Formats: sequence, structure tokens, C-alpha cells
Amino acid sequence: MPAAAGPLALGLVLAVAAGGLVVPVWGSAGDQDPFYTKCVSHCEKTNCTGSKLKSFLKQQPYYMIVTGEKDKPTCMFQTISLYLQLVIIEVSFFFFWPFVRFLFIQEPASAFASVLNGLANYVMLARYRAVVPSESPMYRTCIAFALVSLNGWFWSTVFHIRDTYLTEKMDYFCASAVIFYSIYLCCVRTLGLKHPTCASLFGIFLIIVFASHISYLTFVRFDYGYNMAANVAIGIVNLLWWLGWCLKNWQQLPYVWKCVVVVLLLHGVALLELLDFPPFFWVFDAHAVWHMCTIPLPFLFYSFLADDSLYLLKVKLSIIKID
Repeated sequence: MPAAAGPLALGLVLAVAAGGLVVPVWGSAGDQDPFYTKCVSHCEKTNCTGSKLKSFLKQQPYYMIVTGEKDKPTCMFQTISLYLQLVIIEVSFFFFWPFVRFLFIQEPASAFASVLNGLANYVMLARYRAVVPSESPMYRTCIAFALVSLNGWFWSTVFHIRDTYLTEKMDYFCASAVIFYSIYLCCVRTLGLKHPTCASLFGIFLIIVFASHISYLTFVRFDYGYNMAANVAIGIVNLLWWLGWCLKNWQQLPYVWKCVVVVLLLHGVALLELLDFPPFFWVFDAHAVWHMCTIPLPFLFYSFLADDSLYLLKVKLSIIKID
């Protein structure tokens, strides 16, 4: 394994952690709507002052008292009701759609899908470790990729359960970390085994680019459009790189079809992120559907990684025998 694999994962984690500590402020059309702001103000004056506060809190679910969301969810849906009467359907709050909650979970569908994605990665990581000996040249790099992915799905789950400034940034930054490490994984497999220095230098380059990306979003402007554009650009490079290598080795390595299917489907379903339609039944939005579509992909991709790792181990052992 190239020497940069461990430091790359650590560098991504440190950059994410540093970026997650700074808190910006922003809004969107729904939360700036006069009806919504007046509703929240009226609710606070009516229910959150003096002796009325104690009585009001007793009527609220415990999670809303703990999180401080005493008025916002009610006023959001009152605003939506008004918009629907005016035949205006698309209204978001704080750049997000409002959702019908399940217990304390703000986005139930996305949270559940994130858990299933994390579980799929965990199951396939366990299978990979069971079938691939640690002597395989790609073993540690693949394990690190799995851990970065698990971390990404963990923060995705946390964010969809409870949206705060910190959890949102950790979700976005950790998702970017998965994309960056994925392209590093591709570099190691296609170039790094023969040229480990190149892989190490590329890993350092990725850390610098990722840290710059996080710094811009943290200290300059948390720009959703820029973040999506940056991730799409890295994703396209990753897609073309994997596809080029797979086509080149199609006859020699028959299992590469699994990688082709995964990268094509992964980038295909990612187009759902661009749709951003209002949630069906105020539960299933484009983001939730996207997460649901990615659940089966780890099973096929880790199968490809296992097949490839076993092939590389076989090549390594045959070279040792010849020597």
C-alpha cells in the first residue's frame, strides 16, 4: 500500500473536523417569508413568555424542548398550507424542504436510507476482510476507503436525524471526503502499485485540494452550488478514470464489469440531486430517493474490490515464486 494512504485518510478527517467547528448563518425563501416570521414571532410572544411557557412546554414532545424547536415546525406547515391555497407549491425553509417527522427524526426517509447504506458498507467490509488476506497489495487502501465511507454515512444519518450547523457541515464535508478518497483509490489501483511515489504525491495533492475546498466553504462562503459543482467535477474525473481502466483491462480481468456497473449507476442516480422536487407526502424528496438507490451498490463494488484484491495477491505470490 502506498505510504500516503493512511495520511490521506487522516488529512481528510482533520480537514473535516476543522471545517465543522465554524458556524455560518444563511436562509432561504420560506424562512424569510413574512407569514412564517410573523407566525414564529407570535408563537414566541404567546407561548414562550412568563407563566405560559411552562404550560406550553408540557404540551410539546420532549425532543422539541431539548432542540429548542418549539415553534418552527408548526409555522413551517402553516406557511405551506397558505402557499398551497395560493397555488404556490415550492417553498423551502433554510434551504431545505420541511418534512413530516417520525418521533424526533427530521428527515425520516433520508435517515433510514443512510442507515441502510452504512449497514451495506459495514456488511461488505466484513466480507472483504473475511475473504481477502491482509497481504494483498490493495488491502489497506480498500479498508481505509470502507472506513471513510462508513464515516460519511454515519454523518449523513446524524444530519438527517437532526439538522444543525455542525451536522450539516459534517455531512457535506464527509461526503466530499468519500469522493476524494474514491479517486485516490482509483489512482492507487491504476498507477500506484507500479509507481507508489506518484500515488503518494497525488494523495498529498488531494489533501491540499480538499483542505482548500473545506476552507472556502467554512471561512469564505458556504455555497451549495459551488459545493455540488466541485463534487460533480471530481466525480466525473473518477468516473472517466475508472471506466478507462476497466475498458483497458476488460479481457484480462473479467470481473471489472462490476466496477463499470457501479460507477455508471452511482453517477446516474446522482442526477436526482439536481431535481430538488418537493417531497412526496412530505417524506420522500429527491435526496431520499437518491440515498435509497445507492443501497445495493456497495454489494457489487466491494465484490469487485475483493475479486481484484485476490487477483493482485495471486500475481504477487506468483512473482515471489519465480524469484
